[in-house]
Amino acid sequence: MFVGHYAASLAAKAIEPRAPLWTYVIGAQLIDIGWGGLIMAGVEKVRIDPTLPGSSLDLYHMPYTHSLPAVVLWSLAGALAVRFVLRLPVRAAVFVGLAVFSHWILDLLVHRPDLELWFGDGKVGFGLWNYPVPEQAVEIGLLALGAAAWAWLRGRAGQSLWPVLAFLALLVAVQIAAMLPPLGGDPVSMGGSAIAVYLVVGLAAWAADRRKAA
Repeated sequence: MFVGHYAASLAAKAIEPRAPLWTYVIGAQLIDIGWGGLIMAGVEKVRIDPTLPGSSLDLYHMPYTHSLPAVVLWSLAGALAVRFVLRLPVRAAVFVGLAVFSHWILDLLVHRPDLELWFGDGKVGFGLWNYPVPEQAVEIGLLALGAAAWAWLRGRAGQSLWPVLAFLALLVAVQIAAMLPPLGGDPVSMGGSAIAVYLVVGLAAWAADRRKAA
């Protein structure tokens, strides 16, 4: 799951619009941003296995970002950060926390059994990655639903739909690029590239939503 995670961001924005879109977008990928940093540091582990169907990532050790208790902690941290740093309303902060937690739920659908129910134990994953065409259909379908919810919010407020279309086009382009073989298999390249992409998408979300925020 990659751009499908942003469906939760767009849906959360439609339900609770008082939080800036970029907080939902960064929140939905927060544990992957942490994962990028930890694999660069050698704390969590990943390797490329080109024999795997769908995603070639073998995510064999990531307890501090993708285990269930870790995600709960990341979600609480995200909610508390936007509540006390950005001074968002409690309900908006809760929805940011839910956007963070949604990452694990969506990963559960597509990952092979590499998501730990506890630190170092009980790995789960439904393995939709093993069926690339249905997985892509689910991912793009979720993104379309999230975009429709955000478009409905903007339409109800009398705002232009061009930011929705531009942001959606960016995400589709990112998804196509993610389907290509990785340019580098070393952890520093993979982690740095992942963080850069997530931050660029977050910046695009800020740009798309800045008129609303103003």
